[in-house]
Amino acid sequence: MTFNEANTVRDFVRDLVASVDLQFVPGSALPRRTDEVMLEAQVRAALIRMNPEIAADPRLADEVIHKLQAVIVSARHSPNPVVANEEFAAWLTGQKSMPFGPDGAHTTVRLIDFENGADPSANHWIVSTEVTYGVGRVERRFDLVLWCNGFPLVVGEAKSPVRPAYTWIDAAAQINEDYEVNVPAFFVPNVLNFATEGKDFRYGSVGMPVELWGPWREEGEGSAPVRVGLASVREAVEGVLTAPAVLDFLRFFTLFATDKNHRKIKIIARFQQLQATNAIVERVLHGRVKQGLIWHFQGSGKSLLMVFTAQKLRATAGLSNPTVLIVVDRIDLDTQITATFNASDVPNLVSTDSRKELQELLGSGARKVIITTVHKFGEAPGVLDDRSNIILMVDEAHRSQEGDFGRKMRTALPNAFLFGLTGTPVNRRDRNTFLWFGSEDDEGGYLSRYTFQDAIRDGATLPLHFEPRLSDIHLDEDGINTAFEELTAQHQLSEADKIKLSRNAASIEALIKTPERVREIAADIAEHFRTKVEPQGLKAQVVVYDKPTCVAYKAELDALLGPDASIVVMSRDARDPQEWKEKHTPDREELERITARFNDPADPLKIIIVTAKLLTGFDAPILYAQYLDKPLKEHNLLQAITRTNRVYPPLKTHGLIVDYLGIFDDVAKAFAFDDKSVQQVISNIAVLRGQLAPAIQAALAFFPGVDRTAGGYEGLIQAQTAIAGDEAKDAFAAAYSVVAQLWETLSPDPILREHEADYRWLTDVYESVRPSDVAGRLVWHTLGAKTLALINEHVTVEVPRTDLDTIVLDAHVIEDLMTGTRKDVDPVEVEKWITIRISKHVGNPTFIELGKRLNALREKYANAQQASLEFLKELFELARDTVAAEKVSAEVLPEERGKASLTELFESLKNDDTPIIVEKVVNEVDEVIRTVRFDGWQNTRDGDRQVQQALRKTLYIKFKIRDNDVFERALGYIREHY
Repeated sequence: MTFNEANTVRDFVRDLVASVDLQFVPGSALPRRTDEVMLEAQVRAALIRMNPEIAADPRLADEVIHKLQAVIVSARHSPNPVVANEEFAAWLTGQKSMPFGPDGAHTTVRLIDFENGADPSANHWIVSTEVTYGVGRVERRFDLVLWCNGFPLVVGEAKSPVRPAYTWIDAAAQINEDYEVNVPAFFVPNVLNFATEGKDFRYGSVGMPVELWGPWREEGEGSAPVRVGLASVREAVEGVLTAPAVLDFLRFFTLFATDKNHRKIKIIARFQQLQATNAIVERVLHGRVKQGLIWHFQGSGKSLLMVFTAQKLRATAGLSNPTVLIVVDRIDLDTQITATFNASDVPNLVSTDSRKELQELLGSGARKVIITTVHKFGEAPGVLDDRSNIILMVDEAHRSQEGDFGRKMRTALPNAFLFGLTGTPVNRRDRNTFLWFGSEDDEGGYLSRYTFQDAIRDGATLPLHFEPRLSDIHLDEDGINTAFEELTAQHQLSEADKIKLSRNAASIEALIKTPERVREIAADIAEHFRTKVEPQGLKAQVVVYDKPTCVAYKAELDALLGPDASIVVMSRDARDPQEWKEKHTPDREELERITARFNDPADPLKIIIVTAKLLTGFDAPILYAQYLDKPLKEHNLLQAITRTNRVYPPLKTHGLIVDYLGIFDDVAKAFAFDDKSVQQVISNIAVLRGQLAPAIQAALAFFPGVDRTAGGYEGLIQAQTAIAGDEAKDAFAAAYSVVAQLWETLSPDPILREHEADYRWLTDVYESVRPSDVAGRLVWHTLGAKTLALINEHVTVEVPRTDLDTIVLDAHVIEDLMTGTRKDVDPVEVEKWITIRISKHVGNPTFIELGKRLNALREKYANAQQASLEFLKELFELARDTVAAEKVSAEVLPEERGKASLTELFESLKNDDTPIIVEKVVNEVDEVIRTVRFDGWQNTRDGDRQVQQALRKTLYIKFKIRDNDVFERALGYIREHY
């Protein structure tokens, strides 16, 4: 018996979905032509069943079907299928009417029975496999389709679980990049799409990029390991593809919004948003407990969660048209959330402009969604509205909600439900948050919790990397003392005045803001940005001590990067100099323009300099690096650093915090929360370095007595025999997973070089036993690009420049060293430099010999003092020969010729209509091809297929370049040069 996508994954999903009330009908047996989207007989039956006016005159059903067909046909002529999808969703959710009443009065047209939606028999449901649809010569076949009353609401694509070349990504891309583009009409009634290869399950909406498709997990799993294999698919199918779930997605958990390019987009709720919304609605319906605390980590979609919740609360019949208040504690959060609600076209929405307006709305019992700040309750004259169907959702539930404003808010609305939402964990020392928002009925005090680890695991946010770049503040004590004595004598200061003045002068503020320090750190920021941030096409934020320091950093960065590269954003104060007001304190409209420019990868604005603004409520996925030079504390610090964790595929893999004040210890303290898992939020690179060697030894411990120098099948049999049992394999894989994650995070740290042989051996063994089916109990993860490159022996570990004072060795400097005129270089630095230069020419015989000379030199003087004259002399001679070899070696690697050819190709495609960023495309293609190719790949059918597949994914999916001629030309260059 063979395993394929049809008899495993596809049929598994089909059988889970099918039931007594949800029958299976093969695609070939459906009552339709292949050019028809709807099952018209079922649509007509539903119209007659649910609409008395149509039941009285069944001919009216044809008028509705004609309207629906017109919407479907419109998608064939529109570049954006979401437009027709939104129009059709309005029909499906009962927002459309026809003149079927007495005297032509309009009556609502019902296509789906939502009131009894929990009962699958209330509507006619069908699941089908192998459904063909096409018009003319363009025809596609869908693996799975879920129909309701004749409408194809769900489309699914399955891939084989036993073919390692395919994943859910391929299935999702087939829907997103092929089906929706070539047969868009079939997706007009669509609620959601899903993709699975039997190991993972992801779902998304029409037009949603593949990288944004989300997983499904059940509430209560917390930070438990993700289920894998068919067990995870079963959990997702039971959560997403049931009849009630699909109708809930359609009615409550779908938003049609407008993006920054004024293009209509469709958003569908992630599982944590849906489950938190349902928890809030259920609590309000029961009415016994009047509060709840929701902790969803920064960047995981709290604003959208509030939109979904408000939408469902307002539509829930049992709540009698409630009032929903969204309460924030900062104007910038008000701006952000109002923009989210407005972009989502939420009806009956109002954002209050004043305290008076808020009082009038509540005093009149307004049944709306109201967005306001907590400060607008400051002058509330007692009770404003004592109704019990008022629901408050308080964003960033911290101290401002617990002081006088918070008390007045509770007094004004004494019977309201109160739900607190926070993106940063609640500190154990700050128990008021639990007191005011949490309930004793909730485990751990949270009604819903979505942790940092959850968000990273699900791809909702990115991990944070922390790079300490501490600045030593050197003080000329003698000079300071002399000047201080002159100053005190000149002004005849008392001893008390002297003490006060010296304390102020020695304060952290004075030290941080010294012009010399600002100048040095600005230079370091500029260098770091140029070399590590800008080449990736990403942007940065600089967080400094106060407003004058913002201006000081701006002046320094202007001199280094140009005035267009950065901008200052700070709050306005009447006492500010006029120049600041004109240049650095934007109003709301100007701030929106600035953030739009910052989010535009083509805009020259690369860096935003702030001290307080844009540390909360600032959602900029393109923001990668935050240069932190301000001593922030607790949740303010956490909110600030998580500005960098937004997903921005394919360019970002993590957010980077560059720390100039040694603030990491404060981060660790701020994460001392009830939930211990939160303490692992940030990876301190120094700590990870210390974990690598023990992790490798733990993985090697599975192979006692195995000769790791043995090659071929004899050596592999030894290794596999040592972990022959399933438990041993799973335990080894778990240990290897730790090693691989550390390796990927640390790369290209120089510490990796000394462990490279062990890691390559472990990786080869791991790959040789990694299961290709779903029997393994462990998550056998996909290897990162760096590891795959290492497998193919194309890894060179580069030493990053972390010290701006590192000397650059060239021929002139070496000559100075040889003649004794330069004595300021540590021999260890020379040795390190030689190692780096040699490692850049792997395979070049000249440099292989130089490497042998270096190793011999190390062994010769291993037990002698390395500063001895003979060692230095031979070391400098080797350095000089290395420089000479680099000058002689004018060769251009074949890959470099290939990159040059690719650059020429993509440069020729650039025009106003196709603004291709050539360097990014070429680098991405180069990296991907280096990852999958191997020696002689051009002469094997499998090798050529893998390269073609990798190239097509890169061009078609990542960069939307779908010209077949471009593909063939690029493939030709790659075959020649790689």
